[in-house]
Amino acid sequence: MSRISFPRSSGLYNGSGTMRKGFGMTVTLASAAQLLKRHGLLREIIRADRWTLDAHDIEGADTAFSAITYDTRDVREGTLLCCKGRFKAEYLHDIDERGLAAYVADTDFSAETGTPGLIVNDARKAMSLLSAEFYGRPQDELTVVGITGTKGKTTTAYFTQAVLNAHSHGKAALFSSVDNCLDGHTYVESDLTTPESMDAFRMMREAADNGMKYLVMEVSSQAYKVERVYGLTFDVATFLNISPDHISPIEHPTFEDYLYCKRQIVRNSRALVLGAASDHADLLRQDAADAGVPVTTFELLDGQSPAGSDAADVTASPANAEHSAYRIAADDADLGEFRLALDGDFNYANAAAALAIAHAAGIDLTADAAATHAMEPVRIAGRMEQFHDPQSNTLAIVDYAHNYASVTALLDFVDERFGSQHPRITLVTGSAGNKAYDRRKEIVEAAQHRIDSFIFTAEDTNTEPFIDICMEMQRYITVPGIASTVISDRPSAVTNAIYDARAHADRFNIILDRAEAVETTVSRDRKDPEHLHIILIIGKGDERWIKDHNKHVPFEGDDRIVERMFA
Repeated sequence: MSRISFPRSSGLYNGSGTMRKGFGMTVTLASAAQLLKRHGLLREIIRADRWTLDAHDIEGADTAFSAITYDTRDVREGTLLCCKGRFKAEYLHDIDERGLAAYVADTDFSAETGTPGLIVNDARKAMSLLSAEFYGRPQDELTVVGITGTKGKTTTAYFTQAVLNAHSHGKAALFSSVDNCLDGHTYVESDLTTPESMDAFRMMREAADNGMKYLVMEVSSQAYKVERVYGLTFDVATFLNISPDHISPIEHPTFEDYLYCKRQIVRNSRALVLGAASDHADLLRQDAADAGVPVTTFELLDGQSPAGSDAADVTASPANAEHSAYRIAADDADLGEFRLALDGDFNYANAAAALAIAHAAGIDLTADAAATHAMEPVRIAGRMEQFHDPQSNTLAIVDYAHNYASVTALLDFVDERFGSQHPRITLVTGSAGNKAYDRRKEIVEAAQHRIDSFIFTAEDTNTEPFIDICMEMQRYITVPGIASTVISDRPSAVTNAIYDARAHADRFNIILDRAEAVETTVSRDRKDPEHLHIILIIGKGDERWIKDHNKHVPFEGDDRIVERMFA
């Protein structure tokens, strides 16, 4: 997998969603008004003192827009501007002189611009519909797969793309929280789990123009909360699992709201792939039945008992006692033994999900063994990345685990693979600021009975003081004898963990997350090369920044800190 980095303004499109001349559908004021009317969104069209429902009352109603954008800085001659979110009137200063043709908003801005305004009930919904139309409905040229769930979205998306890419000879695109890929082989770092609607349809157009036949995309709960996928019907929707997460004033007020938003993917699909063991699976089946959506299920079996008549359509079962290989079956047909480059039982569940998706998309899994096994070598930056210290018997694992479910799954893997060696475990972690407040307590609760010490450090604190977050997490420790330290600087925390591990050579050591912590542990472990020591580094993965006061502050990255220390 190649990864390149270039400015978002490179290529056919700029970062705000504007398309260069020569691409896209003909969208006019009149056709835009008709589209919005059909969806019950248009309130009226306003220009100066003229209020109307008939676009042809406005001169130039049949003139095609040359561009579409949600960023006023990109407005040029003939542009349709979508005013979303906390849009301010002052953003429109001198906008007419730059060639604005029309705007879409849920607020009348006729005092700031002489151009016609399409006033709508929901600007985000309108933007999604108009973007799809402007870019020529590229979703109709692709088999679109949407994947949601609390954990496993990214890994399942990469596995699915690998299978579809192998089946189609490199014609599968990807939108993920890590990378976007629009040509089947070039990966560019992404900004959001699910792109803004305008960016998503722009990228779909580029993917279709690149000859892609499939698109695999992660779909977050926020994508439905803020209408990033409004009007998009997935050919195959996937619901992996659900557990409490993203509960905060700026995300979801309750778990019910979080689950409800994720459930919307079912009603906006033509086929559903469902984790049979997911919480609330019965409710999701009811959603599918009400919408007339067929369901394909997948499940991770424990291997202790044979699959019965109620087994899922696609199942994965351990092929050996170490769980380093699994056998996967689809509709009772054995697809063979799988050995993934990504460790952990949960990743074999993701592999089963990927094959269930391919099955639901119409691929004969028994006839294309090469495609079926194409996921085995897949590695993902920041996901179960393992590093060995050449100076000691120390293993570091960098992972994006950041909530109760993912921390539990990671520790389950450590217990399963290394528990017989009675490891000493240190968890270095933080939690995001201003959101997902429930994670702080849940990370501690998931780990405190299974580790020896915590090191709390900075994560994406945003406007909330990181020291407050760390001290709050420290207060949730209830198990007597658990050591805990607060190290404000994240690189220093990782380094400290390595030095600390090296200082306790009498124990098998595990450290979960940041730099002084990692360095301390490595130093300790090197004193005893005969014993295996493990450092688990969670929360940031391969991210090269920490969010502080709505700005991305450069950060070395957990994986690079480990690579530097282990060099």
